[in-house]
Amino acid sequence: MNHRLIQENRNYWTQRAPGYSEVNREELATEQHDRWQKTLTGCIARRFPHRRPGDIRVLEVGTGPGFFAILLAEAGYRVTAIDLTPSMLEAARENAGALEERIEFMEMNAQALDFEDGLFDVVVSRNVTWNLPEPERGYAEWARVLRPGGLIINFDANWYRYLIDDDARAAYARDRSNSLDGAMGDFNVGEGFDRMEEIARHMPLTRVDRPEWDVQVLNRLRLDADADVRVWERTWTDREKVNFASTPMFMVCGYKA
Repeated sequence: MNHRLIQENRNYWTQRAPGYSEVNREELATEQHDRWQKTLTGCIARRFPHRRPGDIRVLEVGTGPGFFAILLAEAGYRVTAIDLTPSMLEAARENAGALEERIEFMEMNAQALDFEDGLFDVVVSRNVTWNLPEPERGYAEWARVLRPGGLIINFDANWYRYLIDDDARAAYARDRSNSLDGAMGDFNVGEGFDRMEEIARHMPLTRVDRPEWDVQVLNRLRLDADADVRVWERTWTDREKVNFASTPMFMVCGYKA
């Protein structure tokens, strides 16, 4: 495992924790709350139509400031949420408020889970796999801790593809221009952004076509898998749609037999 990249990631997200937590608090206070909660609970209910949320164990990988964990705990699921960065977990506990006692927050590496096999019914993640030095190993770990009949739900995008692809770079530049012309504000500027670009240059998924890659990996792990490349239409705000037009979010689901 690439320990240098893992440490660089931890250092970067430690610095980003306050700002990222502010983004999550905004999501919790706006229509994003209901959009994302409906998306998550709908996926889980379709997989487990006859089970109550209180009987379903969910692991969130890379919880950050806790957005998904909070939504799922509110909906009644039994939630464990892990993150590599202690400052993110501290922010997540604060954001959870009274729900904190219903969420088990743990510091842990997404590629080396400290859980026994078959412990969870569902594994969920958002914007994590692109940032893993060994993403296939991460998927293997998530599949390992799933019970038979379990479900992986992963939201991600082809983030930072513009670093290595000329066409993607041109599209990224259009996003920057459109976000400013529309007075949307540019999400891709700020303190430390250059550091994240440098880290992304060394991440394997920066150079991979997704979600095709994700589906293939899950199939190799003996999970049926499918991808929804239009999930961003249901979950993103207008500002996100303009800022990230060239890197639309997808959802990959893996189903364990």
